[in-house]
Amino acid sequence: MPRRSAGVLLYRYEAGNLLVLLVHPGGPFWSNRDLGAWSIPKGEYDADEEPEAAARREFLEETGIAISGPLEFLGEERQKGGKLVTAYAHESEFDVTSLRSNLFETEWPPRSGRMQSFPEVDRAGWFTLEEARGKINASQRPFIDRLEAARSADRPAF
Repeated sequence: MPRRSAGVLLYRYEAGNLLVLLVHPGGPFWSNRDLGAWSIPKGEYDADEEPEAAARREFLEETGIAISGPLEFLGEERQKGGKLVTAYAHESEFDVTSLRSNLFETEWPPRSGRMQSFPEVDRAGWFTLEEARGKINASQRPFIDRLEAARSADRPAF
C-alpha cells in the first residue's frame, strides 16, 4: 500500500486575482531551496483516517489554524517518490505572520549524533497562480490547475 498524504489548498481573492497559500518545508535540507520546494499544507495519514479529516488535521498542525466549513475535493496526484496526495480547496483568509507549525526532530548535522528540532513548515506565502506554479512541487501543480478551472467556471466573464 503506497504512503498517503492529504492537504488543503487555501485560496482567496485580492483585487479580483485568485491567490493560493503555499508553505515551505522546514529543516536544514530545505533551507536553501525555493522553486519547486513549496507545497500545500499536507501530511501523511493511516488507513483508519479519512483523507478529509487528515487534511484538516494537517492544516492545523502545519499552520496553527483550524479550517471550519466545507472543503472542495481537488483529486489525487502521485508524487515522484510514490506517495499519493489527496487535496481539497477552501476559501479563507490567513495571516502568514500568524503561522505556527509543529516541530520534528532529526539528526543534524548528519552522523553527528546530535538531535535538533525544526518546524515542519518554516514560512507560508500567498501567491498568484503563475507564481505558485513555479514554487510548488511539480507533482502538486494539477491541484492549482483544477482550482483555477473550478473558480473560472464559478465567475462570470465581464
